Amino acid sequence: MPSNATDSNEPLGLKGKVRRLPNKPGVYLMKDRLGRILYVGKAKNLKKRVSSYFTPSRAAMITQPKIRALIGLIADFDTIEVKSEPEALLLEGRLIKQWKPKYNTDFIDDKRFLLVRIDPREELPRIRLTRIRKDSVSRYFGPFAHSGPLRKTLAQMRRQFGVLLSDSSPQKLPDGRWRLYDDIRQEIYGEHANIVTADEYRARVDAACAFLEGKSREWLEILRGEMLAAAEKHNFEKAAELRDIVFALEKTLQPARRFEREQSVIHTDADALASLQSALELPAPPAHMECFDISHISGTFVVASCVHFTDGRPDKNNYRRFRIKSFMGNDDFRAMEEVVGRRYSRLHGEDKAFPNLIVIDGGRGQVAAALKAFVAIDVEPPAIIGLAKKHETIIFPDTRPPLNLPLTHPGLQLLQRMRDEAHRFANTYNADLRSKKIRESVLDDFPGMGGVRRAALMSHFGDIDKLRAASVERITEVDGFGEKTAADLWAFLHPEG
Repeated sequence: MPSNATDSNEPLGLKGKVRRLPNKPGVYLMKDRLGRILYVGKAKNLKKRVSSYFTPSRAAMITQPKIRALIGLIADFDTIEVKSEPEALLLEGRLIKQWKPKYNTDFIDDKRFLLVRIDPREELPRIRLTRIRKDSVSRYFGPFAHSGPLRKTLAQMRRQFGVLLSDSSPQKLPDGRWRLYDDIRQEIYGEHANIVTADEYRARVDAACAFLEGKSREWLEILRGEMLAAAEKHNFEKAAELRDIVFALEKTLQPARRFEREQSVIHTDADALASLQSALELPAPPAHMECFDISHISGTFVVASCVHFTDGRPDKNNYRRFRIKSFMGNDDFRAMEEVVGRRYSRLHGEDKAFPNLIVIDGGRGQVAAALKAFVAIDVEPPAIIGLAKKHETIIFPDTRPPLNLPLTHPGLQLLQRMRDEAHRFANTYNADLRSKKIRESVLDDFPGMGGVRRAALMSHFGDIDKLRAASVERITEVDGFGEKTAADLWAFLHPEG
């Protein structure tokens, strides 16, 4: 719990509280006169950082109105001392998510990163870039920290889905339909019908939004990896900036309303399964499906996920996650072969049923790797397909050509949901492992903590949280830790006493 850093029952003024703060890393919570949390921040040195808020010379130099307003509202503060800057960064993030302080959420707007805006009030909604949320009606995606990949993605979406960007000038025809491009542009963007009704065009925009949401989730995981990498390198300002972008992007990706004017057909799970059976030429609707995805950051922390859907819905009791054991480095094919082999070798050994359909996140190489795993364990595989992301192409393991279903096809949408869930589950595991590494980095500051001792501790306790919860007596059970060293380590991990 937050501490007021005071040993007396007598109330202290703000300056008195500041004088009692330690010169150690931690997190501070600025509060108004009603006790509401206005802002959460991290500090390498709590005393120096918090005191800067109450230094008149600093206040005179502040030009940002929001920060000046924050300082004027501060009536109290709490602090939480931690052992290291990485811990402060992680705790700051957890507290911002928990309390959602007004001034933390406002600061992200000042960075003016790019947003994608789609206004449903337009008869032909276009995809535009903006840096400001102009209204509460439009649908927004972002913010995006890297403008280059975003602009390339929008250009790809124009061709892939036949949607309009901000530079388009469609013409309405006498019969009420729309000509999207003139003759010259039609030659460039002519992969889709150029004359459409408003409803036909809105279906394209909805499919493009689903694609952009998937891209956003992919970029979100990249940003999380960059954030953790910056923290590992002790570049905490960069890590905090990336974390703020991650929070804002996560907020955007929360379930959003569809276009108010759109009359969408809602498909049931049974519809989706039946349509998938027909499209994939399966003997029956695939009541049980499993999807595999590989996740890593530049070849490190290579992990995989397996998600299970029963009757078209997530069956989280049957989710599985894997750390790659057979090799080090970046090789998605070998990783896929390993995890598929481990999963179905175990099910076969336990005499448990295989799913009706296995979905591999990837193309021919990943599908071939999955089949190789079944050959290695000498087991007949169930139906297997790959789902290649670029054009949502279904890849078969036999001689059938690749299949591209309409983006409104309920079976394809079910496959996309399952693939996205596998992607989320794998990336969450990857991020958990990297966060764990950051938390464990606190041990680097303990005198005499070499690689052998550290490995012995982690092997014995499993993670830093269990080590912290251990008594001195339990620490002495680890090779290399006598009573004095164990007591010193316990004290090091519990600076509050």
